[in-house]
Amino acid sequence: MALYSIAPVEPHADRRGEPSAPPERTVPLARVKRIVAAIILAFSAVLIFLAIDGLTMNMRLTLAVFVTTIIAWTVLDLPDTPVALAGAAFLPVVGAIDEEVLYRSLGNDIVWLMLAAFVVAGVLRQVGVIEQVIRQLLARIATVQGLFWALTLLIFATAFVIPSTSARAAMMAPVYLGIAAAIGNARINRALALLFPSIILLSAGASLIGAGAHLVAAGTMERLRGQSPDFLGWIALAGPFSLLCSLLACHVLLRFFLTREERSIKIAEHNLDKTRVPLTRQQWTVLAITGAMILLFAAQPVHGIGMPLIGIAAALLLANQKVSGLPLKTALKSVEWNLLLFLAGTLVIGEALLETGTAEHLAQRMVEFAGGSIAAWPVLIVAFAAIVATLSHIIITSRTARATVLIPALALPLAALGIDPLNLVMVVTLASGFCQTLMVSAKPVALFGTMDPQPFGQADLFRLAAYLILPFVAMLVVFATLVWPLQGLPLR
Repeated sequence: MALYSIAPVEPHADRRGEPSAPPERTVPLARVKRIVAAIILAFSAVLIFLAIDGLTMNMRLTLAVFVTTIIAWTVLDLPDTPVALAGAAFLPVVGAIDEEVLYRSLGNDIVWLMLAAFVVAGVLRQVGVIEQVIRQLLARIATVQGLFWALTLLIFATAFVIPSTSARAAMMAPVYLGIAAAIGNARINRALALLFPSIILLSAGASLIGAGAHLVAAGTMERLRGQSPDFLGWIALAGPFSLLCSLLACHVLLRFFLTREERSIKIAEHNLDKTRVPLTRQQWTVLAITGAMILLFAAQPVHGIGMPLIGIAAALLLANQKVSGLPLKTALKSVEWNLLLFLAGTLVIGEALLETGTAEHLAQRMVEFAGGSIAAWPVLIVAFAAIVATLSHIIITSRTARATVLIPALALPLAALGIDPLNLVMVVTLASGFCQTLMVSAKPVALFGTMDPQPFGQADLFRLAAYLILPFVAMLVVFATLVWPLQGLPLR
């Protein structure tokens, strides 16, 4: 006697009782991604190890690791940090680079600078000094339009202190919630919720410590030419561009997301808390130490002390229970260790591309492929780099990963067509900061977009990006071809 039997499959019936076709099986998206990734990896392996001539084995291995990390980040959507560390660790294992390169990346001055900046940001957040200063300044605002402009400038200023766009978003979220609850207007709150992440992301480009991608770019410039912009030099190059982009985003939100009547609403008509609470002695002390740190950053060419050392000294002073009420052990919990390890891993991969000569070989192949005709049009080369880098956030969701990929794979090959490589590194790095199109493109967007109640949706982001993307690219091309050459960063 059978323990079980297979019953015949009865055909499905529709509402009229007539048989209908069984439901079609759908292939899971994860399986499709794995299949696509396997096909691309197999094709890339054949291309790298069999089809492309003139490469050394170290070049082939480095290029294979580089392509594999890109596929893991984009197609498979794997976590950024484990992929970067795995790629970095694999390179010395197969002999493409020395082990010392891997170990040295963990002690890189860029990593130490970011570590110190995170500790400073954690103290600022703990004592509430940023929120307190913003509330005091907003007490002077009369209208909704004035509120938007003031917030734009205040958020822009935080880029010079807080090293992470995610940390800035977490710090600004309570400010938004307080203002939104007081205003109580859904349309104004929607525009306000779009303003915060937009300015946080666009203003980050103004500061050397505003994003890990900038430090990756500065490190590449140092290896290429033996020099890179310092704290003030980066502000001089990228600050005006980032400020104009931030002001543009504010104007778009006011002009196209609010009516004239909504823009002119008096803040006094709402219950926005305008009580002025004086800063405590502890907050003044924290502000003074942070201000001294920024001044020392700016004067680094004069005194010669490295920015990482200045940052560490400021972090140790601030992470003192007698100074801020926050011990170092607690302050270290605010550090985004995931980002630091990711940064270290990407630095190894980027250095391997340069040390093995892989980036240079890609540049030579680009020149052979493009020929000399396009080199006569530097504006077109810069525009192409700006467009590709701006749109890259749709595929690569990490800003630092975008810089790691685009600098050796786009900026350096295009530079071989006659454009100064430092100019193109700045172009792709700043262009990679545009990431407002999708909810998953940046953590600040996701943070503000998923609040309860949800202030804006994906359609709002598409609409905002449609207004911003063309002026963004156009301004970047103007700066790269006309403004930066006047500042000592030549186009050719």
